[in-house]
Amino acid sequence: MAKAERRLDETAGTGSLSFEQKDNGELVVRLAGAWSLKGGLPSIAEVAERLGAAARVSFDTRELTAWDSGLLTFLAKVIELCRKKRLEVDLAGLPAGIRRLLELAEAVPERKGARRQEVKEALLERVGETTIETAASTVETIAFLGEMTAAFGRFLRMKARYRPWDLLLMIQECGAQALPIVTLISFLVGVILAFVGAVQLKQFGGQIYIADLVAIGMLREMGAMMTAVIMAGRTGAAFAAQLGTMKVTQEIDAFVAMGFPPMEFLVLPRVIALTLMMPLLCLYADFIGVLGGAAIGISMLDLSWTTYYLETTRAIRLPDMFGGIFKSAVYAGLIGFFGCLRGLQCGRSASAVGDATTSAVVSGIVASIVACGILAVVFYVVGI
Repeated sequence: MAKAERRLDETAGTGSLSFEQKDNGELVVRLAGAWSLKGGLPSIAEVAERLGAAARVSFDTRELTAWDSGLLTFLAKVIELCRKKRLEVDLAGLPAGIRRLLELAEAVPERKGARRQEVKEALLERVGETTIETAASTVETIAFLGEMTAAFGRFLRMKARYRPWDLLLMIQECGAQALPIVTLISFLVGVILAFVGAVQLKQFGGQIYIADLVAIGMLREMGAMMTAVIMAGRTGAAFAAQLGTMKVTQEIDAFVAMGFPPMEFLVLPRVIALTLMMPLLCLYADFIGVLGGAAIGISMLDLSWTTYYLETTRAIRLPDMFGGIFKSAVYAGLIGFFGCLRGLQCGRSASAVGDATTSAVVSGIVASIVACGILAVVFYVVGI
């Protein structure tokens, strides 16, 4: 086997398969070249097509230059196929090493139940399991919300137990470290809004209203929403990954065993930090988005900085700006809530942290968009 592997390294290539059908019904399977898993193997379907007119199968390996376990797997499948069709198999044409390995493989019978059996569940069974999982998840979410509300109440009464240094660290991660990505995305959103509006408004000579479009769009909706999407993908995922990893390594179990409530030590600083920083990031995103719109207005529509600035200040209303800031605070609470919830719900398998992170991002974005729709109706009703 070691000699064959050395030859395989020296003769890198792809194995070839050919057939010879003799008059006495014997099918000769010729194996040539280097047969290796790395180089790829011929399909077993080619052999299956030839077996229909054969009464006996033999092998010719005189042109075989190298082989590895891929050839053994291929031959085992050919032999199994021949036995199903009740065909005689002559292994005399195979190298002695291959024959010994095939005999060894057949000497150890396959353990019963070793192969995975696919069990197809009934529709009602799947519906029932999904309903039970949804109900359990809902109860767990409500319980988590209650615990977080109680912890926040203790925080307001200055009785919550957490390390202030952790809160400051989270504020830095949620605020200052997110500025580069918020700057890039907000500027591009402002550019896109202005560019789309410019193409239409220029036809009617209303290009001055690009400033109104960008300012109102960014302050009312896009600033808060794009900041929420960024923070869900960045910070919400980080929360889930951090807490999920602590769950896998049993650090959270150690917190509980030592009498430290994870809700106050781990969840509370993260949610508070994100809720404090998101309104500031939203305000920053509004400003950067307006700058992006100004870049298009000045470069494409020949507007001056003064004209664009005056039109923007005329279009902006304080209720629009504070409405966007309020929305961003709501989005922050939802993103922090789902990020920490998914992290603490994380399982203990190798893929559990990835699943928890993905679920946190999806839940945070969906919850933010749902909240955006509800707040839009509420703002309309109250006249904002």
